This record gives sequence, C-alpha cells and structure tokens, in this order.
Amino acid sequence: MSSSVTKPVLILGGSGVVGAKTAQILRQLYPDLPIAIGGRDLVKAQRVAEAIGNAQAAQIDLERSDLGQNQDASYSAIAVFVKDSTLNSMKYAQLHGLPYLSVSSGVFEVGPEMALAISKPNAAPILMASNWLAGAATFPAIQAASKFKSIQDISITVVLDEEDMGGPAAFADYERLTESAPNTLLLTNGRWNWVKGDDKQRPFTDIDGMALESTAYSPLDVLSLSTATNAKSIRIGLVYGTSASRRRGEPFSTEIAIEISGELVAGERATTRLDIVHPEGQAPLTALHVALSLERLLGLHGGEPVKPGLYLPDSLMEPDYIVDRMKEFGAIFQETSKPPVG
Repeated sequence: MSSSVTKPVLILGGSGVVGAKTAQILRQLYPDLPIAIGGRDLVKAQRVAEAIGNAQAAQIDLERSDLGQNQDASYSAIAVFVKDSTLNSMKYAQLHGLPYLSVSSGVFEVGPEMALAISKPNAAPILMASNWLAGAATFPAIQAASKFKSIQDISITVVLDEEDMGGPAAFADYERLTESAPNTLLLTNGRWNWVKGDDKQRPFTDIDGMALESTAYSPLDVLSLSTATNAKSIRIGLVYGTSASRRRGEPFSTEIAIEISGELVAGERATTRLDIVHPEGQAPLTALHVALSLERLLGLHGGEPVKPGLYLPDSLMEPDYIVDRMKEFGAIFQETSKPPVG
C-alpha cells in the first residue's frame, strides 16, 4: 500500500528486537513510508535503517527535552519501545502535535502518562498500548466476547518462553513489571482489587494439556476488557518458562489462551477457549500491533488521522481487522467449547 505520510515515523528503540521488527512490518505494509530508527547507539540505528530502506537513523537522548534532535528535525509520529521515565518523548510529541504510542507501562505506573495527557488534552493523540504484546490478547478476546450476551469471567493466560525475552530493554521491562508492584490488579465479581501472595497463583493447562501454574499479571488488557466487555471478572495470568513448542523439541513460540464464561447470544450458558500461537515468538505479534496502531494513528487505515486525546488500542481499531491481520502474519487460532452448563 502507498502512504501519504511524508515525514518519518520515529521509532524509539528501533534498533532493538521488537523495534526493528516493527520497522520491517511497516516497510512491508507501506513501502514508501519514511521511517526514522531512534536509539542511543547511532551505529546500530544506522544498520537497521539501511536494512529496511527509505529510513534514517536518529541518535536519541531521553534526558533532553528535545530528545537530542536538531531544530529542523520533523516527524509524523513517535512509537516508544523503551521505558521513558522522564516522559520527554511524550512531551516532545505534545509540543509538536505528534501521535504518540508507548508499550512499556504497567497499570500501577500509568499515572504520570495519564496526567500529562489530561493536562494537555488538545496537544496530541496519546495511545497507551501497554497491553500484552500491544493488543495481541485484547482484540481476539473482544472478538470472542461478541458471541456472548453477558460475561461472567474472562481469563487470559499468556506463555512467555524464557528464551523469547528479546533484548536488554525488554528484560528490564519484565523485571520492573513483575517485581516493582507487589500486588496485581484484577476485576473480581465486579470489584477491582489488588491480589498478592498465594492469591496470585492459579493452575493452568496449556495447549498441549500440560498442567502449569500461572501468576496474576496486570498489563493494560484488564482496563481495555473491562470497558469493552462489561465482564464481571477479568484475570490475566503469566507463565514464564518453557513454551509447548519448545517442550516438543521445536523452536520457542508465544502462546495466548483466552477463556470466556457467560451466557451466549443464543441463550445457553457456556465456556469457550481460544488458543493463539505464533511459532516465531512474541516479537512478530508485538511489532504487528504497534505497526497497525501507527497505521491507525496516521489515518492510513480505518479513518482519518486520530485527533488529540487519550486512547487505549481497542478504542481506535476494530477487532475483526486486527485478528485478520494476526492470522495473515502467522498467528494460529484454535477454538474449543465446553458443553453448555446450567
């Protein structure tokens, strides 16, 4: 597809595993879209830029309000793959009216971003995309939920293979998100609560029937799903260890299991399970969802460029389109249903 965008999309952390993959997918979707690979190491950024073509490298200093950019630097959007504790990247986007997307915050630490967005509501569109793999669980769950008239419970369990962590920035995010917050936000019987200790653990059966244990985890999916589905209970669980495919002697994969219980539109009560596997791990799915988010923010698909405001991914994009793209880019979907109950 061709693009009407003439200024580069700036990818902060673009020389990392997922950032570089996002640039590759953007190039695949939009061959003429200008891209800027931003990072602290200019040589690494230049290497990625040369590999994808029609791209430039930008040396980024997050300690500076101008990000270390010249006054004549001009971008069309900013996607951030690193945890910017200064929020200088977001302030830069607001100053220049640029769509902004971040993927590295847990629910316990979104306050500063939200406050900055609320303080300048007309400055720029701010997309908080710190859902699991930037939306890879959220959109299929919302699509599956459309078969239900009312939902009692949504339980999503994600499997992250320990060999599929990515680069140092991703590992730093994982440590911060799983260790900095001692408690985890869940929705239980209509009430928000923070769980800790043994209450965070729950048995889980993976796609191969292996009994595992998941630990409650709070990406922004809990917020997206609470407003999109009106489910009474929502839990996200994380299994960090060996994926089913690697246990079989194959390369690691990423796995997402979505279980929904409630009353179907047809009237009977049921529990459905949707398993999603990407045989190349988490990076392709994360990169795809960021690319599709940038596509939407820039108005390249799904409507006009997004107006200033504060957004979650599901408030901007349609689940059917995203799920179709996931399948197109290698995700495998397998749905099962338990017999009606009650």
